[in-house]
Amino acid sequence: MEKALKAMTLEFCGTGQHKISPENFLTAKDVAFLDVRATEEAETLRFDFKIFGIPSLHIPIDELPDRLNELPKDKTIACFCSSGTRSAWAYIYLFSKGYSVKWLAASNEDLAQLLKPGKIWKAIK
Repeated sequence: MEKALKAMTLEFCGTGQHKISPENFLTAKDVAFLDVRATEEAETLRFDFKIFGIPSLHIPIDELPDRLNELPKDKTIACFCSSGTRSAWAYIYLFSKGYSVKWLAASNEDLAQLLKPGKIWKAIK
């Protein structure tokens, strides 16, 4: 964890190396979506990006340490939660474990915008 925290310099954070925007997420190569919200939240509002070729995983933040083996090692993990707090914790944890990881700077509403008919149509064409 110390190594991860020491890497989070002003340059690292100030240049946005730790995050990915919703638009860049949708077009990124070798990325996986990790939803760390509670099960009840994910059951109420689910996000799936399979149509865009992005694997989507739901692992609640409190289960993440016990389920690391479910994360793909060959992809950048984009961590998401509705407020940004749990996804930030997940980002720091996975970063400290050596994963290629980004914090998905998006709200529920931002992700819903990515799933409008026009964007889905472009993805399947």
